[in-house]
Amino acid sequence: MEMDKSINVLGDALVVCGTDPVTGFFRDGHCNTCAADQGSHTVCAVMTKEFLAYSKYVGNDLSTPRPEFGFAGLKAGDPWCLCASRFLQAHDEGCAPKVHLTATHKRALEIVPLQVLQQHALPG
Repeated sequence: MEMDKSINVLGDALVVCGTDPVTGFFRDGHCNTCAADQGSHTVCAVMTKEFLAYSKYVGNDLSTPRPEFGFAGLKAGDPWCLCASRFLQAHDEGCAPKVHLTATHKRALEIVPLQVLQQHALPG
């Protein structure tokens, strides 16, 4: 699997999204992607209770620990590389989490318009 270039939506070097828990398709803390990443785990978002409840409701439970996969479960405040389509779906439903633009991979723009990401951007 060859990783796409680590460039963020602003055209700069991709910065770390989260390492506690370690996130990303490659579990390297970055929202890097490649052709094998069918979900496009490219949006670096900070979890909220509302989003975690929404995600569970639509079939992707991110909050329940899954020790068999080494996954402790996410809680509000945790950064996580979300699938771009799930982020857009949450935006459309009015419950999108905040986003770290500098840690969001440019491939997210194939699914989510930059102005949508900017609406949810964290300061800085």
